[in-house]
This record gives sequence, structure tokens and C-alpha cells, in this order.
Amino acid sequence: MDALTLHTTFSELTTPHVADACLRIGVPVRCAPASLRPLWSGIHLAGPARPARHSGSVDVFLEALERSTPGEVLVVDNGGRTDEACVGDLVALEVAQAGLAGIVLWGLHRDTPQLRAINVPVLSLGAYPNGPERLDPQPADALDWAACGTHTITGDDLVLADDDGVVFLPADRAAEIAAVATRIRDTELRQAARMRLGTSLRQQTRFAEYVAARARDGVTFRQHLRSIDAAIEE
Repeated sequence: MDALTLHTTFSELTTPHVADACLRIGVPVRCAPASLRPLWSGIHLAGPARPARHSGSVDVFLEALERSTPGEVLVVDNGGRTDEACVGDLVALEVAQAGLAGIVLWGLHRDTPQLRAINVPVLSLGAYPNGPERLDPQPADALDWAACGTHTITGDDLVLADDDGVVFLPADRAAEIAAVATRIRDTELRQAARMRLGTSLRQQTRFAEYVAARARDGVTFRQHLRSIDAAIEE
């Protein structure tokens, strides 16, 4: 799935929709840690991952951008460090001019006002004024993969991010995930509309039937919800 198709497919899907879809079809749910947040609210970011592992110099980002195509998401691995900022305004400008969709940073940023003005979506662990003082050897595979929390991200992954955080998806399952996520979204929209018109969630999920089935057959709530095609938990 190319970047344009990916953006179009996921443009109206949220990270909760997609995480629930992964759970439903047995794809491991890979979310960035909750501490990784967008710099401003209202973002929606979707694109193929372009990984880069930082070692103290911005040249790894420039090299990643040399290999990139428009619509990708730069996934920066700075080891979750909180003692240096490794992405600032010049990197963000270069990312924007290369046509990338945004930056997911397992580390800290700086130049916050400038980043907001540049308006390329950035998610990071927070802001810090000082840049790197170190210069470590760059691994030979620095552009092959990046860590984000406990997850390893490669060019075979897709990135979806919004105000709730980041979800990483296997590219070869993207169409399937999107189809299930769309069904979950539509079900939840119908449920919310019916609630506003006076039909409670307990009524819609036939909760009394579930309680009886749980006592009789040991049915779980998720099994019950699947049987009536309700979303709620997944």
C-alpha cells in the first residue's frame, strides 16, 4: 500500500479503531508508550515508516531523507533519552520540504514554537533545550530499524498517530486492518447515535442476555459482543 493509498484508507480511522481491529483479527497491538505525545492537538498522521537511529548527529536524518519518498513518517530512535533533544526546527523543516507526513520521536525535541509554526506533525517524549553533546559511532544498520518503547519498527511497518498516540502496523496486513477498523468505527457511530436518541448501551448490547449467558455458559463479554456485532471493547 503506497503512501497516498494509505493516507486515504486511514484518513477517517482513529488509533483506537485500528488498535481494536488488530486485537480482533489477531495482529499484535503495537502502541508507542503513552508518554509519547503530539506537540499540539488535532493531528492525524498516517504513512509508511522511515526509521532512523540517532547517535548524536543530524546526518542520520539527512541520510534517511535521501532514501525517503513523500508521505512517509520519520521514526526517530534516540533510545528514549531525556538528557538531550535530537530534533529541532531545521530537521523538521527538512522533513516538511521532503514531503514526509510527520515525525515520531522516541526521545526529546526542542524549538517548540518553530516546530508548531512549521506545522509538520511531531510526537515526542517532550521538550528539552539542550542538543546532543555526544557523538557516538553510527551503527551500520542505523537506517534499517528504529525502536519505539519495546517495539522495533522497520520499513515494513506503517505508522498511524493522532491525539491518542501512535500505533504501528504491519504493511502487509494494512488493508485487512483498515476494513475491520472501518466496521468497528461504523458500529460505534451507530451505537452513539442510538444512545443520543434514548437507547442505552445496556439495551443495545443486550446486557441482561449476556449476564444470563455468562452464568449459564461462562461466556465472556467480548464473545457476547462479537455474537451481536457490537464494538465497545474491540
